[in-house]
Amino acid sequence: MSSSSTTHTSTIGAIGAPSRRNTELALLAFAVVIPVFAYANVGLAIDGELPAGLLGYGLGLGLLAGVAHIVVRKFAAYADPLLLPLATLLNGLGLVVIWRLDQSERLQRLGKLAYGAFSPSAPKQLMYSAIGIALFVGVLMLLKDHRILQRYTYISMVGSIILLLLPLVPGLGMNVFGAKIWIHIGGFSIQPGEFAKIVIAIFFAGYLMVKRDALALASRRFLGLYLPRGRDLGPIIVVWAMSILILVFETDLGTSLLFFGMFVVMLYVATERTSWIVFGLLMSAVGAVSVASFEPHVQERVDAWLNPFSDSVIASTGSDQIAQSLMAFGSGGVLGTGLGQGNSDLIGFAANSDFVLATYGEEMGLAGVMAVLLIYGLIVERGVRTALAARDPFGKLLAVGLSGAFAIQVFVVAGGVMGLIPLTGMTMPFLAYGGSSVIANWALVGILIRISDTARRPAPSPAPSPDAEMTQVVRP
Repeated sequence: MSSSSTTHTSTIGAIGAPSRRNTELALLAFAVVIPVFAYANVGLAIDGELPAGLLGYGLGLGLLAGVAHIVVRKFAAYADPLLLPLATLLNGLGLVVIWRLDQSERLQRLGKLAYGAFSPSAPKQLMYSAIGIALFVGVLMLLKDHRILQRYTYISMVGSIILLLLPLVPGLGMNVFGAKIWIHIGGFSIQPGEFAKIVIAIFFAGYLMVKRDALALASRRFLGLYLPRGRDLGPIIVVWAMSILILVFETDLGTSLLFFGMFVVMLYVATERTSWIVFGLLMSAVGAVSVASFEPHVQERVDAWLNPFSDSVIASTGSDQIAQSLMAFGSGGVLGTGLGQGNSDLIGFAANSDFVLATYGEEMGLAGVMAVLLIYGLIVERGVRTALAARDPFGKLLAVGLSGAFAIQVFVVAGGVMGLIPLTGMTMPFLAYGGSSVIANWALVGILIRISDTARRPAPSPAPSPDAEMTQVVRP
């Protein structure tokens, strides 16, 4: 007895990776609820009632997060699901603390003395956040493939130099408390260095992708280190010299450390040579010590770092901000005094910008500061994970460069506020008041999400061939 013959065809296709967009949406809900809860907590602590703008703040933050999520879902469906919620959480918490400092009568009096009228910073920061998310949306919609940026390697170099030189242009640049890192356009102050870190990362990634083999060659080995050839030291010497010039002419220690550190990190990743790290650290130390020996503004920062409680140092610098910051961290203890119940406004005009982390240290304690630093660490970790998953060397280097720049900026600012290193003029990403910082960092997150989407997107399954079909099986 025979059965009817049956033909079975098997098509083997690629199994698509999950997009994780629903996971991102759930995390975004927590990223909005937590700042709203913190906002309510501050209002109850200061006035004994819920703040009048609670509903508007929650709806505004939720709307911005929702728009960003919809754009990611449509234009970067396979991107990392943590980057957007983490950035939203930091941005939301930053808005809460800036609003909390706006309620300080002491800071309101300082504002009236300095400008004739007090202007709250939280509404401005919310506007800057909206502009930043608009730029984030623009990056995802217009940048279909991050590899397009490789075409603009040397244009990026020229653009970064122009951005760094803008504060030195007479009539355009501004000298703010000794640092020449700002420009004034149409009633707005802009810090070009925040945008330059993204542009220069594009140049470094494109340059190192082409030159990495030559830079990886070593002429000899000394004390376990591969010493680079003399002619290969050219790129790092050029960047070192540029960072020193920034430090000399703009008296900005933070930007100088950021650019040079980012280049050394990317150089190490490209060449896998530990010697570049050693040379980079030695050159940065020599440059910083040399400049500090004759530049008065840098010397004042170093003196304030070494002797923050000295009456003579406070009198010479005209500020006791570092001393107040350290006392704020000390009075916070492990769990803090509670949101809205600290005295970090004693720091003065920089309480919501350079020293915003001190407010977290006092009012949320060591636990709160560690939680904030953990969020920053997660963003850096997801950026490095994106670099590891990237399928092209340019994407790997660009993701590492952007993540490294983000990590260095957090370390430089947090280290300065905590007294680990001399204070710089940079701000904590997303947390501190400043339009340039929040806008540029939203663009940075947008580029990381684009690289992540390209890296995680499953490869298209090939068309089935006739050879893949199962042969006809006839049973007797």
